[in-house]
Formats: sequence, C-alpha cells, structure tokens
Amino acid sequence: MNQKLGRASVRLERPVYILNSASVVGTKEGQGPLGLLFDKVGRDDMFGCKTWEEAESALQKEAVGLALEKAGLRPEDISYIFAGDLLGQSMATSFGISSYQIPLLGVYGACSTCGESLALGAMSIAGGFADKVACVTSSHFASAEKEFRFPLDYGSQRPLSATWTVTGSGAFVLSDEPEGGGRKARARISAMTVGKVVDYGLKDSMNMGACMAPAAASTLEQHFTDFAGQPEEYDKIITGDLGKVGQRVLIDLLRKQGYDISEQHMDCGLEIYDAASQDTHAGGSGCGCSAVTLSAYILKQLEEGNWKKVLFIPTGALLSKTSFNEGMSVPGIAHALVIETIR
Repeated sequence: MNQKLGRASVRLERPVYILNSASVVGTKEGQGPLGLLFDKVGRDDMFGCKTWEEAESALQKEAVGLALEKAGLRPEDISYIFAGDLLGQSMATSFGISSYQIPLLGVYGACSTCGESLALGAMSIAGGFADKVACVTSSHFASAEKEFRFPLDYGSQRPLSATWTVTGSGAFVLSDEPEGGGRKARARISAMTVGKVVDYGLKDSMNMGACMAPAAASTLEQHFTDFAGQPEEYDKIITGDLGKVGQRVLIDLLRKQGYDISEQHMDCGLEIYDAASQDTHAGGSGCGCSAVTLSAYILKQLEEGNWKKVLFIPTGALLSKTSFNEGMSVPGIAHALVIETIR
C-alpha cells in the first residue's frame, strides 16, 4: 500500500512514471541558457494570436499535443488532465485545452501549479483511479504583467528584486507503467510532500522570491521531518522561481532549522535566463518557469544519469490583483516531489 508519512507526505509503494513531456516557450526563453533544450520556441510571443491571453492558451494546447505525441498516445487514452495557470478563472487553460475533450480537473497554486498538478496526478494513478493522466500549466510575460502589475505600454521601472515571468508551457504524461507506445518513461515520482499556506506578512509584489521562500522552507522542513531525511540524500533540491533574493532567504531560514541545502540547491528561475545579458534582474518566475525547466532540463539530467534523485519544489505567491489592491499580504505555498531515475 501507499504510505502516508507524518503530517503531509506520501511514499508511493509503486512509483508513478513520467512517461513523456513537452516544453513550448517564447523568444526570450529560447535565447537563454536552456534555449536549445526546449521542444519548441515561438517565432514571436503572440504565437499567431490576437491577444496575449489567446497566446498563452495556444502555448498550453501545443504543449499538451506535443507531450501526447511524444508518448505515443491520443487524448482518449488520458483519463484526466490536471491543469491551471495564473490568469483569472484559469482562462488560459479553459480555452487552451478544451478541444482535447479530456476530463479536466482545474488547479491553482500560482507558480507552484506544476507541482500541485503532478502531485494530484500521481495520487490519482497511485490510488487506482486512473492509469494515465496529463498535467499542464503555463504563464506568459505579457498576460501576467497585465493581470498583476502594469500594462506594458506604461513602461514602469522594475526593481532589482523583481523577476521576469516566463512565457512558456510544460506538459507531462503520467502513467502506471514504465513504458508506453514503445517508449521508456523519462523518470519516476516516488514520493511527495504537500505544502501549506505560509504568510510572513510581506506585501511587496515586486519581490515575490522573498514572499515565497518561507513556504519553500516550511515544505522542506516538513519533508525532512516526515521522511527522517537530510539534504545530502538528493543530488539537487530544486525550487521553482525564488530567484536570487528568495534563494538567499530560503537557505538562511533552513540553516536556522538545522538544514544546510546550499550545496544541493538549484532554482529554475536562475537557470532559465542569463540575468546579466537578458536583464531579468532576480531571475525567472511564473507557472511556466518550473514546468518547462523540469521538462527540458531536469528530466534530461535524470535520463542521462547525471542525477539519480532530485527534490522538485515549485513555489507560488498566492496574490491576486484584488488582494493586492486591498493592501493584503502575499502568502506563499510550495509542493515537493521526489523524482528519480528509472533503474
């Protein structure tokens, strides 16, 4: 049987396999350090659409289609799709994947949505409620700026603590079998720790790394407690989009709890851009940040045997334009998944 551990963790007796995945990104992401690893880089960030929001929907549609194609599957082979985005009422998802007619379970965890969807998808398979599910999320720089900050035409100045929302979508096909369609799975999910909302009362929406870092620290501390583990057990401990500021906060917070992750820690937001040449300040962010980095880079390292076991922790800032305009704080959340090579 699958094992519930401690307050918030699950160990899977039979692992759930990441059968295949796909990453579709914008032009800026294609020019970054991981540019050659993505499945598709758009010629422009409109992706042939009339609005930024439609472009983000197009990202999701393309990512799901590519993931299914790479897995040798059709939409009717998928029991459920777990999906979400940053826009109001998850509109990028609603319009993006409706044509596939796969039963949809919409999720929202801000920039932690990739982790949440993978955790829920893995639980549904491990519990015997599905044999194959899809998980997808997305973000778009322009639609996110419009939703949460300022119209692009306003030309506002960005402080050095600000991160750059990734234009991209990552999609994953999970399965109860280690291969399908003649293809070997890319990696396996063996355990997870579900995060809780953590609010330190910070209100700076231009410094989301600091807002999210306490949630990442909370989830990591809970994970180590539930599994009686230490950071050294992992080749990498990978957060979603804390950036430079959030990374320092996370490492400091965990040191106070007796855990030093400085040797293992990696942040997707620091990997996806070259901050100096691309002017992205503290790094990358957005739902798409951890999703496309997982698909294009992290899984590749596991497949090639460079890493054996990683702890993947997408991080999210749970703010909305309503809460921000009403002067409320920016809570954070983070979900952790243990992802391993297939032996």
